Amino acid sequence: MATTETNSNPHSPLLHGEDLYRGEMFDNTIKLLDVAAKAINCDPNVLSRIKRPKKAIVVSVPVRMDDYRVKVFTGFRVQHSSTLGPYKGGIRYHQDVSLSEVAALATLMTFKCSLLNLPLGGGKGGIAVDPTKLSRTEKQNLTRRYTSELGTLIGPQVDIPAPDMGTDSQTMAWMMDTYSQEVGFSQPGVVTGKPIEIGGSLGRNGATGLGVVFIAEKALEKLGMKMSNITMVIQGFGNVGSHAALYAHQRGAKILAVSDVSGGIHNANGLDVPELLKWVTEHKVIKGFPKAEPISNEALLELKCDVLAPCAMENQISEVNAPRIQAKIIVEGANGPTNNAATKILHERDILVCPDILANGGGVIVSYFEWVQGMASFFWTEEDVNDRLKRVINGAFDKVWEIKTETKLDMRTAAMGSAIRRLERAMLLRGLYPR
Repeated sequence: MATTETNSNPHSPLLHGEDLYRGEMFDNTIKLLDVAAKAINCDPNVLSRIKRPKKAIVVSVPVRMDDYRVKVFTGFRVQHSSTLGPYKGGIRYHQDVSLSEVAALATLMTFKCSLLNLPLGGGKGGIAVDPTKLSRTEKQNLTRRYTSELGTLIGPQVDIPAPDMGTDSQTMAWMMDTYSQEVGFSQPGVVTGKPIEIGGSLGRNGATGLGVVFIAEKALEKLGMKMSNITMVIQGFGNVGSHAALYAHQRGAKILAVSDVSGGIHNANGLDVPELLKWVTEHKVIKGFPKAEPISNEALLELKCDVLAPCAMENQISEVNAPRIQAKIIVEGANGPTNNAATKILHERDILVCPDILANGGGVIVSYFEWVQGMASFFWTEEDVNDRLKRVINGAFDKVWEIKTETKLDMRTAAMGSAIRRLERAMLLRGLYPR
């Protein structure tokens, strides 16, 4: 296991400057950070520190495959800031996972937790692997070895992973069990997003999608509209997109189109979301759903609608397609789906963008609730969880809207500014060790 501290040898060509983390998403995150910090007049010493993660961990993950070959995968865990509390962030299994991407997501998680007023810092992890090509046994072996390699760098008071793309509650159960076996006793607080039977929280599975809907409702309210009579397009039909579609449909929204890895589908009269969910349960993908027409991902993003919710991968809306977006509101269920150039174009076109660090905060909010419940060994009802989620995420929206109104900034910059402001105060109070 190799651990890279940000104060490593400055003469090493690999670690010089920010080159270690360079990549489109990380660069976009730093540019946004610079703009927001300038807007709130952030202390330059604080800004310098929060541009770099505290730790970047790279591990080799050897796995015995079903054919008895040993294959070695590369795993990452980036810990950005622990000023506000333990690191918190998902574990991603995807063939394109890189240190740069994980660093960007860890950085964004710091500001998300700060914005949402949670006592947590930002972390993110992942393994460069296509999980669809692994058997259940291979995925379990991969997860357990990765957890073992991270060792004491994770823990209930240190760093608390959660599910992300390519991982789920079963993955978290394997992580929890591996960590518990190695420390000698059960430690349910080491991860969140666990199955209910071993300390998970009611409401956690659909929390990110529900948070997207709560933010969409708040944004619609600002434009004098209601969820009960609007049209919505959702890119991505995984955990976040499917739950957002279901909760919006239940509130009366007409879901015009959705997409997943198999492509997109469109119905101008609105999709029957419960029926579509049954189809996906049986067929695994949305392709072939009989009550819709196929649509390309590009065309889906440019459909005329009231709310567009990108809930798939990063960098889906750029300066190329931003001029053609016809939505009135964009609610970012994914991490980093809109780049900085596109944000500027959309703002100039009066399209309201509810940014990822606010809009997809439902997952980390309920992860925090799960962690609290686990530490107290006292569990809440799903109604309690959802009510608390709504209060926290709506309160964050109101805070961002106030800054946006006062400064005339776009929502993304206002949200980041609000997050930086809280983190800045905490860092200045704690000081720099050693002096």
